Amino acid sequence: MTQDPFALFDDWFAAARASEINDSNAMALATVDGEGRPSVRMVLLKGHGPEGFVFYTNQQSRKAGQLAANANAALLFHWKSLRRQVRIEGPVSTVSDAMADAYFATRHRDSQLGAWASDQSRPLDTRETFERRFDEAKARFEGGDVPRPPHWSGYLVTPERIEFWQDREYRLHERRLFLRADAAAGAGWSETLLYP
Repeated sequence: MTQDPFALFDDWFAAARASEINDSNAMALATVDGEGRPSVRMVLLKGHGPEGFVFYTNQQSRKAGQLAANANAALLFHWKSLRRQVRIEGPVSTVSDAMADAYFATRHRDSQLGAWASDQSRPLDTRETFERRFDEAKARFEGGDVPRPPHWSGYLVTPERIEFWQDREYRLHERRLFLRADAAAGAGWSETLLYP
């Protein structure tokens, strides 16, 4: 019985939103640099659907540099209260300017200003330097909307592989693996079980 993995994700994500105390949309993002060295960090899922999974960041950050060198990534959702995980792997592309603008406009004003003030992932001499830059951005955009910085956008992970992991007693876990037959052609998904 093959099920649409996006429908299954929607079900699991709805359960997580109801049960997880903080950040049910938190996901680990794994990338590699041009020399194959891995790096992982937590980001927030800000959109998802059959096209893929979206997060936003500074395009001058370390993660963005790694994605420029190798446009593939892995995501991991771990919902401890549900004893579930979802693993996603696939190529990454940037979202459209219109999509990035629309999301940026929904962010809290201080988060918008922070995107202008931060040289994300670069060395910072003192916290006061960042706070001064934040105050400068606040003054610059006083009385108006804060536009999206040109170096800030979103990324879409287009899944080729999605695994749903459900904890079971005695480590007899259930693992369902979905593989996209041909992502470029928009082909469907195959499903198989994996040994725990």
